[in-house]
Amino acid sequence: MTTSLLDPATLTACELCPRRCRANRAAGEVGICGAGSALKLARAALHFWEEPPISGEAGSGTVFFSGCPLKCVYCQNHEISTGNFGLEVAPERLAEIMLELQDQGALNINLVTATHWAHLLPEALAAARSRGLALPVVYNTSGYERVRAVRELEGLVDIWLTDFKYADAELGRRLSHVPNYPDVAAAALAEMVRQVRATGGVAACADGTWTRGIIVRHLVLPGHAEDSCRVLDRIWEIAGDVPISVMNQYTPNAAMRAAGGELARAVTDDEYERVLDHADDLGFTQMFWQEGGAVDESFTPPFDTTGVLCRADV
Repeated sequence: MTTSLLDPATLTACELCPRRCRANRAAGEVGICGAGSALKLARAALHFWEEPPISGEAGSGTVFFSGCPLKCVYCQNHEISTGNFGLEVAPERLAEIMLELQDQGALNINLVTATHWAHLLPEALAAARSRGLALPVVYNTSGYERVRAVRELEGLVDIWLTDFKYADAELGRRLSHVPNYPDVAAAALAEMVRQVRATGGVAACADGTWTRGIIVRHLVLPGHAEDSCRVLDRIWEIAGDVPISVMNQYTPNAAMRAAGGELARAVTDDEYERVLDHADDLGFTQMFWQEGGAVDESFTPPFDTTGVLCRADV
């Protein structure tokens, strides 16, 4: 009998993400993602800077998980992705957090970089649903996902908010330290699109916020507009006219500023316009884009453990 990839028992040789490092996380060994056996969260709060169908006016109920399977050198969330900042909480706390975000008026539960904690999601969501959680679930991911994991999340995830970072595998190797990003992301995207289409495609409320759907995000990097155009080509080949979000919010972190070179600067207007024009030429009809001056610290919330602990622990 095949064991579910999301069965916590599989953490004795973890293969949740495409790295399949087989760390014995159940015994406390730390995987490449930086995660061991104890759930760590960095923030749980309303977030207002996702795409309009996700944040709306009320805000998205974001839960930021510590750690990440990728090691992007330019990461804007580096404190939690590679620094593994966060507080250890019992897995049962995750369901409570979801309910607290619902009480705060969140439009959805937005699980940010949950790839390496996906084994906790079936039980946490079931517990939250049994106690009255009625919000759609957003799975906010780098796109570096195993197809098997995505398939096993079917029925739990309502909205896929996925990145497609690179078309060039060498660029992924150099900037995110993984050898096979484009092909892995392409296979995962195809499965996400299949799930959304199987349930009828995008579903929205009267105010335009979504209860079901998919948005494929791409962050334009300075000096790499050509690869961004190739990313859009790949997305079109896989998914056709899927909603996309082309972002120009790249902000060089301290390491990139110190290193110099192209990644030490922001994206130019010409670079961004070139990518947007290519999206139009391909035929994308639903595209979210950012106006000039979008580079702003507001896109990166303070990772200060807001909402992580229950009141009794504060």
